[in-house]
Amino acid sequence: MTQMDSDNAGRPSSGGGNGAPGPERVFLVVVDESEEMPVALKFACKRAKKTGGRVALLHVVQPTEFVHWLGVETLMREESREQGEALLQKYAAEVNRSTGEPAILIVREGDEAQQVAAVLKEDKTISILVLAASTSSEGPGPVVSHLTGKELSNLRIPITIVPGCLSDDELDAIT
Repeated sequence: MTQMDSDNAGRPSSGGGNGAPGPERVFLVVVDESEEMPVALKFACKRAKKTGGRVALLHVVQPTEFVHWLGVETLMREESREQGEALLQKYAAEVNRSTGEPAILIVREGDEAQQVAAVLKEDKTISILVLAASTSSEGPGPVVSHLTGKELSNLRIPITIVPGCLSDDELDAIT
């Protein structure tokens, strides 16, 4: 795996996997435990493989709200980060199997939508954000809502929003 922090050290910046010169396409997927996230990941992997790009996985650790005892809060934060890193490793293995390239891993802490926006502003190697819309009747999800609302005018890259209910056959047909 390439990266486990929020800085840009070790990031790919040129020489895509297809041997073509120039910037490599990096597809960012926000990794969480939502039902629709694997659809976004599969879409990103298929597009990366077809275009000689890479997949970056971002997991945002939610801040703990338990502040009564600092030691307990620290332990909870560490456990959340470890769970997030394990989740990233699971999906990084899937990226490697699907694309033949190691995933770029990014872990942040804070509000998920705000951290996604911050990573997109800071990391100039990311060329496309791939999200899956929630399948629930409550709406597309907080990250999709945030980035397609007020934050949209601040984005420098396209967003691909994949319906979260697509099957593998339907994904194959559109990628």
